[in-house]
Amino acid sequence: MNWKRFFAQSYLWLLLILLYSPILIIAIFSFTEAKVLGNWTGFSTALYENLFAGGVSNAMLRSVENTLTIGILAAVFSTILGSVAAIGIHNLKGRTKAAVNFVNDIPMLNPDIITGISLFLLFVGIGITQGYVTVLLAHITFCTPYVVLSVMPKLRQMNPNVYEAALDLGATPSQALRKVIIPQIKPGMISGFILAFTLSIDDFAVTLFTKGNQGLETLSTFIYADARKGGLTPELRPLMTVVFLTVLLLLVIINVRTIKSNNKTKVKR
Repeated sequence: MNWKRFFAQSYLWLLLILLYSPILIIAIFSFTEAKVLGNWTGFSTALYENLFAGGVSNAMLRSVENTLTIGILAAVFSTILGSVAAIGIHNLKGRTKAAVNFVNDIPMLNPDIITGISLFLLFVGIGITQGYVTVLLAHITFCTPYVVLSVMPKLRQMNPNVYEAALDLGATPSQALRKVIIPQIKPGMISGFILAFTLSIDDFAVTLFTKGNQGLETLSTFIYADARKGGLTPELRPLMTVVFLTVLLLLVIINVRTIKSNNKTKVKR
């Protein structure tokens, strides 16, 4: 018996159990009407019916709406900015390119709380009233580097002579960008969009520091405030289950697209 392999697999399964058992417990108890998590009162889909039939508080519905709209807008703008930035970085040379890549990596390595405090001090310093706009700007800020990271590999795989060939054949720079470069980096842009949306709806620390005191709540800050009152709204259990399954589906799509893209690249080679 290979003990080294046995302990390695046991450690991996233990880690997976510790990570996913809380989510599994929430999913199981989303099918009971008990107000307290852990108290099973019989199988029921009443919480799901309340969730999708609008039988929940207006504050919770607004938090879900804010989370989705901010997530979609942040993903759209960060995808545009990140794609343009990736093209610019790709065309840099030598130390300048290395330095810009290093600067782009810093926000991804930076703890969320540092990013949140920094943006909070920035908005206060320039006198911007905190609310929906500041949260959206903050989300665009920390999502854009991830889009750059998603698009860069596609630019490296691209034939560098294709763009020049398009210009030689009479295309303007904007036409070459739209018809030559963007189609080739589109898989990276889609992956970056999905990743940005996932990061946005998942964020708590940055949102907490930039939402101000105007009553704006996203799903993460609503759950935090709800928990501080002494317990969670029961309908949050099915909502969190749905959110987890949605994020899981998005991650599966990203991985499938990445595998297919890598396979196509290998075939071409």
